Order: sequence, then structure tokens, then C-alpha cells
Amino acid sequence: MVITSLDFGKPGKQQGFLQVPYSHNLGGWANVMIPITTVARGKGPTVLVLGGNHGDEYQGQIAAMKLARELTPEKVTGRIILIPSLNLPAARAATRLSPLDGMNMNRAFPGDAEGPVTSQIAHYLRTVLFPLSDVVIDMHSGGRSMEFVPCSHMHLVPDREQRAKMFAAMLAWGTDFCFIYADIAGTGLLPVEAENQGKLVITTELGGGECIPASVHRITQNGLKNVLIHVGALKGRVQPRKAPAIITQATNREDYILAPESGIFEITADLGAKIKKGQTVGHIHHLERPDREPEPIIAQSAGYLITIRAPCLTQQGDCVAVIARQVSEREVLRA
Repeated sequence: MVITSLDFGKPGKQQGFLQVPYSHNLGGWANVMIPITTVARGKGPTVLVLGGNHGDEYQGQIAAMKLARELTPEKVTGRIILIPSLNLPAARAATRLSPLDGMNMNRAFPGDAEGPVTSQIAHYLRTVLFPLSDVVIDMHSGGRSMEFVPCSHMHLVPDREQRAKMFAAMLAWGTDFCFIYADIAGTGLLPVEAENQGKLVITTELGGGECIPASVHRITQNGLKNVLIHVGALKGRVQPRKAPAIITQATNREDYILAPESGIFEITADLGAKIKKGQTVGHIHHLERPDREPEPIIAQSAGYLITIRAPCLTQQGDCVAVIARQVSEREVLRA
């Protein structure tokens, strides 16, 4: 069962750890120590800021670390709780899944207080931190597996008031693209659990890969602060958008293109480009049979190329591209 020495009801700034029991061969009484910071002052919303849900996604982890160091109570209205590297074992290993139990933090809910490390963390979020929070910010990127056009994104939650608040917060991040997505690879997602508890949930896909451009770090860090100001937890003025966002949506299974066979993936369209239905967006080349013509990857829908597979070496069934159609604010809020 996860414990912490932090007092979430105490004003001021506290730095501590979430301690997760993990008994192993060389540490019978060992704990995984996950850093956590809380900064509180006066009345206002409680915002939970999470990075490192997947360990190989470092943009959000860096942004949360920097903010945790910078924040003082005088800058806060309400309470901001920051966990820069939620899946700390995976962050240390530069992996998507935890090396301790093989679990995906973003498929681990509702969790189990007596289960594996990842499951214990999920249970603590569900039963302690989510109920404390009004807003949950879960920062993602494509990690080592995908490369995204930097975008803030959201689910189409059924509650219209909740959806409208999430939509406004998504826009406040300031990314050129906003992305409404569906879950095609399982259940137990962290954002879904927070949404089901009625929270204002803001999520992102901020680039990807292991070489992160300075521009993406700026989008991540500036966007995080802007959203915190937008929801009323951080003092300051919201920085207005420089241009209207391109709002996109991929909620149909055919929008998510899976590799029909294994091989070397070649993308033939630029990330963020407009794509026509039936357009060839890539090829799968055959390692063992270079004399064979490559397998074309055909767009089943029209829209923008929002994300592509990062590693060229690809297995059958891997998602190699996502096409998201442009939608209006009215379509999103009234769907």
C-alpha cells in the first residue's frame, strides 16, 4: 500500500515521496520512492500535474521538474500537486512499461492496493489523489514508439459541461493542433478514470522520440503554465493563442492505420500534412525479400497526419500512422 509523509491539507511548499513497497532479491524491505511536490496557498482549485505516465516520455517530466523547483506559495491560488515521473522505474529504464512488473501505467486502473508496484500507484491515484483534485493534467508524448505533431488532446466525454471545460483547457495549452482521440488498445487508462470521477482532464501528445527539440520543450513548459493560469491555480495572465487551433478528431478505428505485415516502415507524407482518403502514406519494405515490391500503407480516411511510427523496424499490427479529420468547435461540443 502506498504511503507518503506529505500533508496535503497543509499550506506552503512540501517535497516528499510516494513510497511503494517493493520486495526483491536484494531488498526485502525496499520501497520505490516516487518524488512528489505540493504547493498550496489559500482557496482555489487543486491541480494534479503528472509526467512520466510512460517512462520514455520525458517532455512532461522535465516540465514538471522545472515547475516543482520554481513554484512558491505566493505564485499559487489553491493547490498544485506535481509528480514529475509517475512511473519512476520506467523513467529510469527509458521504457514505456515498468521493468518491475511489465505493466503499462496507462492501462493499470482501477489498480490494487496490494498488487504489483504499478497497480498500487494506480490505486493510490484513484482513491487518494484524484478525489483531492479538481483538475488532472497528464502529459504524454509519443515516447520511443511514435512521433506526434505537438498537440493537446482530449476524449469526447459524455457530460457536456465537463467536455466544454476540457475543450477550453485543451485550447489554452496553445498547440497549433488539438486532437480528439479514441482508445483502440485496451482499457484502464488514467485519463478515463479521472474523467469518470468528473475531473477536468487535460492531456497531451507533445512530439516523440528521444531527441526532443527545444521548440517542443517550450511548447510543453509554456503550455503547462498557461493551463494552470487558465484553471485559476497559478497567478498570471493567460497568453492568448497566436492563431486559431486546427482541431482534429480520430474516433473511428480506420483512422488508426496498423501495419499489415512486418518489415521496415517508410513514411512518405510529412507529419501534419493534409491526407486524402486512398492516399499512400508509407510503405513496408521486406528485409528478407528486397526483390518484392513494398507493401503500401493506404489512408482509409481523409484528414491530417497527426502521428507516425518512430522506429523504422515494424511488426505486423503496430500502429504506423493516424489520420485525424478537421472538426469545428461546434461539432466537438455538440457531438
